[in-house]
Amino acid sequence: MKRPHLVVLGGGFAGIELGLALKKAEIDITIIDRQNHHLFQPLLYQVASAGLAAPEIAHPIRSIFADYDNVTVIMDEVRDIDVEGKKVTTADDAFDFDYLAIGLGVKTGYFGNDEWAKKSLGLKTLNDATEMRRNVLMAFEKAEMSDDPEERKRLMTIAIVGGGPTGVELAGAFAELACHVLIDDFRNINTDEAKIVLVEAAPRLLTMYDEDLSAYTKTKLEKMGVEVRLDAPVQEVGDKFLKLGNETISAENIVWAAGVEASKLTERLGVPLDKGGRIIVEKDLSLPGHSHIFAMGDIAHCIDQAEKRVPGLCPAAMQMGKHVAKVIEYDLKKLAAGKAPEYDVRPQFRYFNKGSMATIGRSAAVASSMGLKFTGFVAWLMWLFIHLLFLVGFRNKIAVLIQWFYAYVRYRRGARIITGVNIFREN
Repeated sequence: MKRPHLVVLGGGFAGIELGLALKKAEIDITIIDRQNHHLFQPLLYQVASAGLAAPEIAHPIRSIFADYDNVTVIMDEVRDIDVEGKKVTTADDAFDFDYLAIGLGVKTGYFGNDEWAKKSLGLKTLNDATEMRRNVLMAFEKAEMSDDPEERKRLMTIAIVGGGPTGVELAGAFAELACHVLIDDFRNINTDEAKIVLVEAAPRLLTMYDEDLSAYTKTKLEKMGVEVRLDAPVQEVGDKFLKLGNETISAENIVWAAGVEASKLTERLGVPLDKGGRIIVEKDLSLPGHSHIFAMGDIAHCIDQAEKRVPGLCPAAMQMGKHVAKVIEYDLKKLAAGKAPEYDVRPQFRYFNKGSMATIGRSAAVASSMGLKFTGFVAWLMWLFIHLLFLVGFRNKIAVLIQWFYAYVRYRRGARIITGVNIFREN
């Protein structure tokens, strides 16, 4: 008898956990991702700010499942999902499925102003991070060679839109890069004169945290030299400038960390979506009317047992992946016993909120967990431990720990290499 076939779209936290949980299940699994690696997205900002090298926060998907005989990994891009025909079409092939798990994640969203993408930098992939690092470091190189004070000022200005965790972490990391790491590297410019501007439309930073943690974050960033603009919705993103009401900020690098949206593929599924294109799922994470198809991770709009929306965090995605595995195992046991699965008694997803945290800079972070709040060095140590814990691969953990220890003791960052730029021109 042919075994059921599960197709998993995306090798993120949810997809990886789903595959790992079904190692001993009587089911064949195909994981499809357009990249060959699993990416630890929470540390992307460290690559962008020259704190870590790209391989230190990524791990080959094939390597993760090398000993899993029932798992096949395909590097390809999903082009279409035929819900009724139970088929996934990629750029190079097509795959029939009995079960489908959609964990494609989300991409940078511009609230309908898609033209702003060409004038700013997002941060969702390793390519995004390495491009951001290259552009920022190149801006300092150009400033070193410029004799125009106004041009130098623009080149040494970084504007970051979005006061959530990503924006806060980038602002703190770039402030440290300019004021401490690069301070002795140049002769014609003073890098501590760099201008880091963090822009947020809401009245405070980190709106998902309590107000006192938001206030601490703002104070800490300002002490680091970051200029914080609150109640400042962006009106226009132009070529090297950002317009906020009556203020125009000239900046060589504009980083967009203000919003996300789902892949356009979700619009073809014929199921309810939220305003960001995320799939509104049932209590067992299945799609309404399609008990054999699941959505998990950032692409899922899920309401938990407390009637709150499950946040787009890696622990939540991992829990979703494990839950989908439980549901599929329940179905398989019923089928193996010659019975039809009872979809109304399937295991229901229950989210265990382990808390959230964001780092601000060296020895400074904020954390909220189990009703407790932490700031400063203690929160930073918590952040350090949790991120090391979730990194995939022993080598990754050791390499990152060494880099962090080196940066902490010496205020140095070893990933300041500029690649992908040819500054020489033929005459």
